Amino acid sequence: MTQTSFPALLPGCTGVLALADGTIFQGIGVGATGAALGEVVFNTAMTGYQEILTDPSYMSQILAFTFPHVGNTGTNVEDIEQMGGGSDTSARGAIFRDLPTDPANWRSDASLDVWMKRRGVVGLSGIDTRALTQRIRDHGAPHAVIAHDPEGRFDLEALVAQARGWTGLVGLDLAKPASTLQAFEWDEGLWEWPEGHPKTHGRKSVVVLDYGVKRNILRALASTGAKITVVPATTTAEEVLARNPDGIVLSNGPGDPAATGDYAVPEIRKLVDSGKPVFGICLGHQMLALALGGKTVKMEQGHHGANHPVKDLTTGKVEIVSMNHGFTVDRDSLPDAVVETHVSLFDGTNCGIQLKDRPVFSVQHHPEASPGPTDSLYLFDRFQALMDA
Repeated sequence: MTQTSFPALLPGCTGVLALADGTIFQGIGVGATGAALGEVVFNTAMTGYQEILTDPSYMSQILAFTFPHVGNTGTNVEDIEQMGGGSDTSARGAIFRDLPTDPANWRSDASLDVWMKRRGVVGLSGIDTRALTQRIRDHGAPHAVIAHDPEGRFDLEALVAQARGWTGLVGLDLAKPASTLQAFEWDEGLWEWPEGHPKTHGRKSVVVLDYGVKRNILRALASTGAKITVVPATTTAEEVLARNPDGIVLSNGPGDPAATGDYAVPEIRKLVDSGKPVFGICLGHQMLALALGGKTVKMEQGHHGANHPVKDLTTGKVEIVSMNHGFTVDRDSLPDAVVETHVSLFDGTNCGIQLKDRPVFSVQHHPEASPGPTDSLYLFDRFQALMDA
């Protein structure tokens, strides 16, 4: 290992980010004390930090917010996206340019700092997030350790060594720990003023395979008239079909789709062959592509934000979408029976597919868009129409 010369810690430094290449960012610690290991990515959304930090797709990642002012709407018990757990099944750490501001919102019941302490999320503020973002864009998402100690005591050499020793997300199945352990029913719809989340009465039976599903995906499905049963990631196709669903959803989730695909892809093939309508989202999209004969690859930076332009090739419309993924489907690997339906206007990567001869489709982005715009909500209606047909 090359000997690395580390900078002296600045006065008042209570938080650091140690990258695997030896780069050290110093600032003010926020949230939980201790250290967390993960891959550093940046998110370009201007709102929805609580939903972002509780998205299971960020499991084993450290999240840097490019928007400088975070925390002013506080936190609450309703805007949590994961079904359970803390930072062990969502973002491990959070990075801000400025210290999180005090909450000023009628729905808030705790400040962001207090909420992060409760959840075990290690935070760092006061660093140049533009420089960190530029570094990720130029060199890819680095492995790193984020640490917070109110006394400012850090063994930088040990932190860098820990970051260097991490094998990363490639080959890592994170869907199992992010998934529910047993099946459950869901009947909560999208938030409405002033009632909150109304109870729904579904007419079409939908089974959701939970690879790390977000609550608002379930809410959006319920609001279109779905009667939802959520099942664990390891549920077999036979067990799913025994419930006689009208449709099947392959949810979002964290980790390498090829690793989760070792057990999920054979079951997805059977579900496709059943003739039932199938709708894949994010990780579910990637594993559907694998099941249909395609391949997935790791991206340098990934797509993370609520302001990404995607073109729906079936309608010609451009929509602004919410994205959160570090792997992508290799469009050149898709067989002739698969049609590309959506494409990113940032970098041209694949964002959607459908089968020519069966009611099966998927998208890379998040149609529930929490946080984000509602441009893609029509995809739930498209899935509902397939079930009606």
